[in-house]
Amino acid sequence: MNNNNNGGAEGAAKGVTSTLGNLAGGLTKGAGGIVGATGKGLGDTINSTTGTKAVGDGLQSVTGGIEDGASSAGKGAENAGQWKKS
Repeated sequence: MNNNNNGGAEGAAKGVTSTLGNLAGGLTKGAGGIVGATGKGLGDTINSTTGTKAVGDGLQSVTGGIEDGASSAGKGAENAGQWKKS
């Protein structure tokens, strides 16, 4: 077996998975950011228009959690695309 061929195949695979991992990670983190920002805006609006903070703060908490989870998942996809273990 020729080690140069394995290196070439591995290099090509890493190039493809890196691109896909970065794309998936970026999209996931971007979507999470949108959800988080939307939730913050809606939560602020609910708090200021209703006079109660519980509902608006609760919405912000849920969407903030979604944003954090998406950010973590996106980073994981990027790491996997770069063949990182952690």
